[in-house]
Amino acid sequence: MSGHFGKTSAVDARRGLTQPARAVRLPGAVRCLAAALALGPMMAHAHTGTQASHGPSLQPVYVTYVTTQGDTLYEIARRYLRDPHDWTVLSRLNKVPAPRHLQAGVAIRLPAALLRQDQESVRVVATSGPAEHAFGAGLYTPLAVGMTLGEADQLRTGHDGFVTLELQDGSHVSVSQDTTVTISKLRETALTESTDRVIQLKQGEVDNEVTHATRKDDRFQIRSPSVVAGVRGTRFRVDYDSDAQRTAVEVLDGAVGVDPASMAAPAPGVPLQASQQLVSAHFGNVTSASGAIGAPVELLPAPALSEPGKTQDAKTVAFDLVSEAQAAGYRVQIARDADLLDLIRDTRVSEPHADFGALPDGTYFVRIAALGSDGLEGLPQTYAFERRQLGLSASAERRAGSRDYTFRWFASRPGVETRFRFVLGLSADLRNPVVDRTDLPAGEIVVTDLPAGVYYWTVIAEQFENGRFYEKSSSIRSFTLTRQDN
Repeated sequence: MSGHFGKTSAVDARRGLTQPARAVRLPGAVRCLAAALALGPMMAHAHTGTQASHGPSLQPVYVTYVTTQGDTLYEIARRYLRDPHDWTVLSRLNKVPAPRHLQAGVAIRLPAALLRQDQESVRVVATSGPAEHAFGAGLYTPLAVGMTLGEADQLRTGHDGFVTLELQDGSHVSVSQDTTVTISKLRETALTESTDRVIQLKQGEVDNEVTHATRKDDRFQIRSPSVVAGVRGTRFRVDYDSDAQRTAVEVLDGAVGVDPASMAAPAPGVPLQASQQLVSAHFGNVTSASGAIGAPVELLPAPALSEPGKTQDAKTVAFDLVSEAQAAGYRVQIARDADLLDLIRDTRVSEPHADFGALPDGTYFVRIAALGSDGLEGLPQTYAFERRQLGLSASAERRAGSRDYTFRWFASRPGVETRFRFVLGLSADLRNPVVDRTDLPAGEIVVTDLPAGVYYWTVIAEQFENGRFYEKSSSIRSFTLTRQDN
C-alpha cells in the first residue's frame, strides 16, 4: 500500500485498533450529497473550495489532488478517503474510468466530507502532585511522564497537582491544580494535513501555548460550559469556575476568538474575526452564567519582586512583591523550567507576600501576576531563583563573675567549608563597628571590657561552593550593658 493508507496512530495502537475507523457504506448519491453539505473548506495541494462560515455551507467543498506516476482512483481513495470504496464517487465527480492508470499532473477533485481523519496523540511531558487520567468511563489511574493520551481521555488534578501535555506540532497545554479536562477531538485530515484539536474544560484552568497554525483549516479550541475559545497560534489561559459558572479568558500573545458555548462550534477555517468577541494580546474577558460574552478588558501590568536576586536560603521559600495599587491579590507560581511547563507550586494571596514552605535545593523559576477585582489575572513576570538552604543560629551570654561576653553561632549546611564574620556596633545599622572580625573559623568569640551602652551585633556565614560565593547574616540583635554591670 502507498501513501497514508493503513496508518495507525499511537492512540489507536494503545486501544487495540489496527486501522482507522471506516465510514458507514452509503450509496454513491448519498455520499455526494454529504460532500456537498460539508462544513468548512480544507487546504489542499493546489486550491480549495468555498469559504466557510459558522453555519453549514450549501455549496460543494472540494480539495484538489495532483496525480503522480502510477496513480489510480483506487489508490487515491485508499490513501485519502474514509471508505476506499468511494473511488466510485471520484470516478463520477472527475469523469475518469476507474481501472485506468492516471497520467501524472492531473488535478483530481476529492469531496472534503469524505476525507479520512486520523487520530493524533498527546504526550505527558511533565507532571507533579496528584494527577490522574481515565479513558472514557474507565477508572482513573496515575499519570506519568512519557504517557500518550488521545481522544476521550479525561484528566484531573488535585491540590498541588499539575500536568503538561505536548501536542505533535509542539503546542503545550498545562493543566493547573484542581482541574478536570477531557480531550474531545484530536484529528489530522488526510491529504490536507489540517489539524482539529478540541479540549473540554469542565473545571479549573488550562494554560496554553499554541504553535502558530500553518494551514487555514487548522483549529485549536478550549471549550468550557459557557464559552468556546479558539486560536490560530497564541499564548492564553482559560479558567472556568463551576460554582460561579464563570469563564475567564486571558490572552498573553496573539488573539483569541470567544463565542458562547451554546452556539455551534466555529468550523475549521473560520477566521477569528468572525467570532462574537475577538480578544487581543494583553486583554482578557469574563463570561458569566448569563452566557453574554464579556467585553475585552486590559490586563493588569506585571508586578515585580522586591528582592529578585535573593538566594532562598531560609527554612521556607518565600517571596515579597512590590505592591500594585490596582491589584486585588497576586498569583505566585514555582516551576522547574522558565516556561513553567513543569509546575510544582501555585498559590493566590491577598497581600504581596507568598510563603511556600520547604522546598529541596535547586534552581527554580517563579512567575508572579497581579489579580484584578474582575477576577482576571494580569500579565506575568518570571524570575529565576536559587534554593540553597543555609540555617544560621546565634546566641550571646555574659560569663558569670566577669566582664566578658561570649557570642556563639552555628551554620546548618554540612560538608561545605564555612568562615564567619562577627560585627558588634553601637547602632542598628552597624556602620561604625566596635568589633569587626573576619575569617573566623570557629563558632564563637569572646569580647571583654565593654563600657556601658546599648550594643548591636550580627554574625555572617560565608561559603564558597561550585564556583559561587554565598553569605548569610543572622538577624541583628541587641543587648544593654549598664554601669552597674561593669
